[in-house]
This record gives sequence, structure tokens and C-alpha cells, in this order.
Amino acid sequence: RRIQPYSLVVREGQIERLGPFDCEFFAVNHSIPDALAVAIRTGAGIVLHTGDFKMDQLPLDGRLTDLAGFARLGAQGVDLLLADSTNAEIPGFVPPEREIGPVLDSIFRSAKGRIIVASFASHVHRVQQVLDSAYGHGRKVAFIGRSMVRNMGIARDLGLLRIPGGLVVGLDEATSLPPDQIVLMSTGSQGEPMSALGRMATGDHRHIVVEPGDTVVLASSLVPGNETAVYRVINQLSRAGAFVVHKDVAKVHVSGHSSAGELLYLLNVVRPSNFLPVHGEWRHLRAHARLAVESGVAPDRVVLCEDGDVVDLVDGRARLVGHVKSRYVYVDGLAVGDVGESLLTERKILGDGGFIAATVVVDSVTGKVVGGPTVSAKGFSEDPAVFDPVIPLVTEALDRAALEGIADPHQLQQIVRRTVGRWVNDTYRRRPMIVPNVVEV
Repeated sequence: RRIQPYSLVVREGQIERLGPFDCEFFAVNHSIPDALAVAIRTGAGIVLHTGDFKMDQLPLDGRLTDLAGFARLGAQGVDLLLADSTNAEIPGFVPPEREIGPVLDSIFRSAKGRIIVASFASHVHRVQQVLDSAYGHGRKVAFIGRSMVRNMGIARDLGLLRIPGGLVVGLDEATSLPPDQIVLMSTGSQGEPMSALGRMATGDHRHIVVEPGDTVVLASSLVPGNETAVYRVINQLSRAGAFVVHKDVAKVHVSGHSSAGELLYLLNVVRPSNFLPVHGEWRHLRAHARLAVESGVAPDRVVLCEDGDVVDLVDGRARLVGHVKSRYVYVDGLAVGDVGESLLTERKILGDGGFIAATVVVDSVTGKVVGGPTVSAKGFSEDPAVFDPVIPLVTEALDRAALEGIADPHQLQQIVRRTVGRWVNDTYRRRPMIVPNVVEV
């Protein structure tokens, strides 16, 4: 059965009784506003989960990570610490977010045409700095992309985003302004093909066409796994004539996740008895585990696990005790959970090798071929005659099956599939999806 959702608004300093647990919430600094860590007091001990965090000492919103609260917990005794591992491999400390401002000012000062800035739609502090730079250089700002428009509207209503009067304009007005008077604040910093920037890069956006003289700023990091997509967008924008600025050529991004120096600081403040690194790939988890051991956590008290693993905290000791089978839940249009790994595999085969349909009509009693076979394809070859050589092979295979007394439609389908598949592999070294159809008469 479906779990009934329960929502509770909490803020730093608040303590709530949730089931058998007392949960205390702590302010942490991150690239989204109002981020929180949570301490969970249980019968087995105190568990602290940092969530995503960093230790920016000069945050734009003045909201510091509550190290005093973490130290208080550490003095009480934290039995298990779960901490953000994203930047565990990177030494040192994350630079302050406010260092981005002067870089943006320099870019805005030198840009002669339109400016397009792409960022995460949740990064209110980054958007604020773009707004400040635009205001300082006499440019209007238009938000592009559904999530950017929605999130910035919410941030403005909550007082998290300061927008001078008349600074933000609609897209229609933005497109009518001279290029040197407008900034477009867009989604798509991770190369998402259907995002606003992704559609601009391919020339598919309904309102914005990237032109020579445009300056595009990717004010974000590369999320692991998105590198190819991001560099594809950069190349497409460059081909269109835009000057593209990204983190490899200018300091237009600082991370929202603590680096190794900050993680060590946290470990020394909290002094946990057990440690479980979270939020990262295996290389990040391993790096964070090494930091924990270096800070004094016993190696046998560091637990590395993945989705589905069961960790018990009993008598002050955390152990990996089992595994619950888990899987991704895919959203496909309006359907949730209807798509599985096997269906995705089929779609990948379709995308890589195309689709071949082989249809044959057989006698329902003898299994002998009375019509066809016919072979058609999508995404395999533009030449309809390419399958002429395989038709006699399929007929021959089915005739042999009839002589052996095979008349079952399912068995005949498998014979057709194997025959066509073998021919395609031998001739083209390709593996398309093959769908055989056996019609009985």
C-alpha cells in the first residue's frame, strides 16, 4: 500500500518528537537556503546526519553552519555520524560564495552583447549575485525555464531573494530589448537536453536564438556523470558564436559541499564513536572513510554501505547486518514505477541497433510457410533491399522445422529470431532488436 505523506515545517533549533525519536535540527550552510542537519536521539544512541553542507565563513545570507551545536552534541557523545562525502577527495576548504561576485562583475563589464547565465534553479545565492551584477551594470533580467521561474518566485515571496524594482522583466520584454541591456537567467547548467539552455544550444528554443556576441556563463560545477553532456552544450554554444565562460576558465562557481579540510574539522568537533560516509560515489566514500580514520575513528567503526544495506546501531556500535533489495523507481511521462531495467535495456538496444520485424504466415497444422517471410526495419538501414539475402534463409529454416514436426508458434518465432539475428551479426556485426511474428492460418 502507498505510504501516506506527512509534512512538518521545521527550522534550526527546533526539537520534534517523531515516533520513538527526538529530532533536533541545526543550521548548515549550503548552496540552497535554509539547509538543515538533524540529530536523532534514539534508544541506541545519538545519530547526527549533516545533510549537504559546507562551512562558508562569509555566507551571503549570514547563515553559518552551527559548529557550536555540533560541538555540544560531540560533548554529549555522538554514536554515529553520517556526513556529506561529495568533496572528500578535494583538499583544503571551499572558497566563500561571495568571491563569485567580482568575477561576475568583470564578465558583465566586458560583455558587449547579451548575457546568458545558467545555474541550478535551487541556487538562490548564485542568482542573487547575478541580479546584483545586472543591476550594477544597467541590465534587465529575465528568468528562463519553468523551475527557475517557479523557484525564484518562491524565493522572492519568502524574502530570500532581493530584487530591486523594475529589474526583472518577462521574456517577451527581454527579447525586445537591445542585447547589451539584458541578462537571461536560465536552467540547464548540467547539459540537460530539454532544459532552456540545452534547447538554446541546439537551436530549438522557441524564443531565444544564440548568436555571435552572446556571452554564456555556466555558473555551476560538473555533477559526476554529466561531463559529456555539459561539454557537448559548450561546443554547441561555441559553434553558434557565443563566448562561453565556465569554471575551467574563470571562477564562476564554488562548491556547496565541504572539502577535506572542513570534513576533518567536523570530525574533530563531533568525535563520533562510529562513522558512515554518505552522499557520494564509492571513491568519495572511501576518501571520507580515510579522513575519519586519520581523525581517530577506529577502522572497524567506519561503515561503508550502499543503497539497500541495513546498518544496526546496537550497544554503541554500528554494523552492516543485511541487505534489503532495492531498485530505482523510474518516472516515465505520467507513469511512475511502470518502467523497469528490462524495458530500459530494450530501449537502449532500440537506440543503439535499431529494430527489425520479421513476419511469416504458416499452416497451423503442418507449420509450413504459406506466406512471406517479409522483413522490415526502423533505424537499421535506409535500403529496403538490404534484407533480401535473409529471406531465403528464414524460409529454409522454417521448412526444416516443418520436416521435424515443429508447428508450435512460439518455437517458430524463436527460429526466425535466431536466423535473422545470426545473419545480421555475421553480415553487419550489429545487434538490433528483432521481433518475429508468426501468423497461423
